[in-house]
Amino acid sequence: QVQLVESGGGLVQAGGSLGLSCAASRSISSIAIMGWYRQAPGKQRELVADMTGGGRTNYADSVKGRFTISRDYAKNTVDLYMSSLKPDDTAVYYCKAVATRPRVADYWGQGTQVTVSS
Repeated sequence: QVQLVESGGGLVQAGGSLGLSCAASRSISSIAIMGWYRQAPGKQRELVADMTGGGRTNYADSVKGRFTISRDYAKNTVDLYMSSLKPDDTAVYYCKAVATRPRVADYWGQGTQVTVSS
């Protein structure tokens, strides 16, 4: 079982920056993949970025060059730094963990709202 708690959302102007953090209830060293997804009103949830335990990252085309995902093993967090924000980035951002021990399972956080004003 993994509990995930996101923090850092809020209101920012277009062109600004914001950081999100997702704290896991256990060591992230044991979690295969950690990532961020987002869901805008009326749209499906989509991958923003994820990162394997080996450090391989994957980004949505729409955020490449603007967002950076990282893992902090000391704090057991996965962080998302967002820059050059656009109104289209407005969404609820969710943290996801894919654990493989003791069994393969997906875990989600409760979400945090990011609003980018034009």
